[in-house]
Amino acid sequence: MSVIYILIPIAIVFTSVAIYLFFWAVKTEQFDDLEKQGMSILFDDEAKSPTTDAQASEQQAKQNSDQSSNIEQQQNKSAD
Repeated sequence: MSVIYILIPIAIVFTSVAIYLFFWAVKTEQFDDLEKQGMSILFDDEAKSPTTDAQASEQQAKQNSDQSSNIEQQQNKSAD
């Protein structure tokens, strides 16, 4: 019987916290648009042009050649 004296206040506190959190969520508009977040993962944020593997490797090769030419120019300048 003495356990009831502990369980009832705990239940009241737990219920009060749950009610407070529910009203906080409603006030901060957590329940306004339930579908938006579920649908947002299906679409890209920005429209990107599709690149193929060949295009990606060409871009990488171009970047590598640009970097190597920049390194050669810096070495030539430092040699002079």
